[in-house]
Amino acid sequence: MPILNLSTETDIYYELIEGDPARPYLVFLHEGLGCCAMWKDFPAQLCQATRCRGLLYDRHGYGQSSPLMVRRQIHYLHDYALCELPQVLASLIPGQDHFLVGHSDGGSIALIYAAQQAPRLRGIITEAAHVFVESMTLDGIRTADAAFGAGKLGALAKYHGEKTGNIFKAWSDTWLSYGFQFWNIEYLLPSIECPALVVQGTQDQYGSAAQVDTIVAQALNAMPAMVEQCGHTPHQEQPQALLALMEGFLRGRMDAPHHRGQDAHPPGATGADDPR
Repeated sequence: MPILNLSTETDIYYELIEGDPARPYLVFLHEGLGCCAMWKDFPAQLCQATRCRGLLYDRHGYGQSSPLMVRRQIHYLHDYALCELPQVLASLIPGQDHFLVGHSDGGSIALIYAAQQAPRLRGIITEAAHVFVESMTLDGIRTADAAFGAGKLGALAKYHGEKTGNIFKAWSDTWLSYGFQFWNIEYLLPSIECPALVVQGTQDQYGSAAQVDTIVAQALNAMPAMVEQCGHTPHQEQPQALLALMEGFLRGRMDAPHHRGQDAHPPGATGADDPR
């Protein structure tokens, strides 16, 4: 089992996908209750379609990585984006160009990382990312929390084992805490200069189109893609549509450096105000 040792208390499980060494890596960042295995075969399919190499990893506390040993803080997404992610990249794909593909929490992590303007970052793709907290987000988490308490989310144990209760409550308790309702990362969006594809399902139970609108309005080179008949997990609910969107976005951005102002919509993408 491939393990990256980040510290005496932190082992990170990871997977690499083979591809053309002349092309950038696609780095997949899972959701707030996710892990490598929960991506299923989507990363392999996208890497095959683009001929890119791929990197997936379980963040600290998730999947086959080490369990969390301290209480999660309000800045946990910043910690993952600015501490853990750079360490993982420097250790596993040092000096390599890369795109980030982040789902939900992973999408927010991608946005925070992109605002640092890392020189090897070529672009980001977010699925269902949050930049502020909505009442519908909290309602969705309360529903999930009640289901977990009733034993209806037992399938998570398949992926997180003995860490399941710990990581679930770290997620739900943090988001439902009084202070987290004021969490907001809009301030960093104008610092995101790389190309960004901002994807969300039109029926996402955890966030509205206002998340997409806000990112696209404030980031310097972002384009929206609303996916019809789709909830919070587009790569599982509409995988073929997502593959087409992401491949279209990545095509033409892999071989040439990013230039500010490049804003052509990828094939098959629809603007947030032009659903199809």
